[in-house]
Amino acid sequence: MVQSPSPDRFRRIDGSDDSLFYQYPRLVVHIDDGAIEKVGEIYAGLLPEGGKILDLMSSWRSHLPERIRPSRVVGLGLNRTEMEDKPALTEIVVHDVNQNPRMPFNDGSFDGAVMTVSVQYLTQPIELFADVGRVLKPLAPFIVTFSNRMFPTKAVALWHGANHDQRVMVVTGYFAHSGAFDRIEKFDRSAPTDPHSDPIWAVAGFTPARGGAD
Repeated sequence: MVQSPSPDRFRRIDGSDDSLFYQYPRLVVHIDDGAIEKVGEIYAGLLPEGGKILDLMSSWRSHLPERIRPSRVVGLGLNRTEMEDKPALTEIVVHDVNQNPRMPFNDGSFDGAVMTVSVQYLTQPIELFADVGRVLKPLAPFIVTFSNRMFPTKAVALWHGANHDQRVMVVTGYFAHSGAFDRIEKFDRSAPTDPHSDPIWAVAGFTPARGGAD
């Protein structure tokens, strides 16, 4: 996708406020154990050890591998109860990125950011990706992982209308159109050793080498 998607591509079957949908905890596992392991392997290969990590659209299940030993993990999501059930988090921020893609963090606050199986719900993805670039330090990764699972009523039309390869292109386009990332890499974990395991794809962008806060 060369052109930025038109606003109508971000319509949803359920266009109500997301805070209503997530007002009660949804303690469900969105991908199976094999897929969770794949996500952890991708994160382990790209996130810096001992870094400050932003966990976007966070819930109750951590996908960060223990071996990266982050010094700080900030969960940003919609349901505090879910995030309080996530020991990996050192801080919790309740914030609706679809209502306001500008996050309450200073420039250059994080060494890396992740978004796990949630990108399909974004209604202002390019604006959010740009702001993720703002809060990351230079050369920091933002890693977006996704599968073929979703809450259908909350996924945007663009996602519903795309096949798996096109969804990789969609997320790559979000990175490119945000203007905040210098290098973009794609990962395909859709051919599992266990045929019953959920497939996983990932797109990662890296911020350019520029001045940033510590």
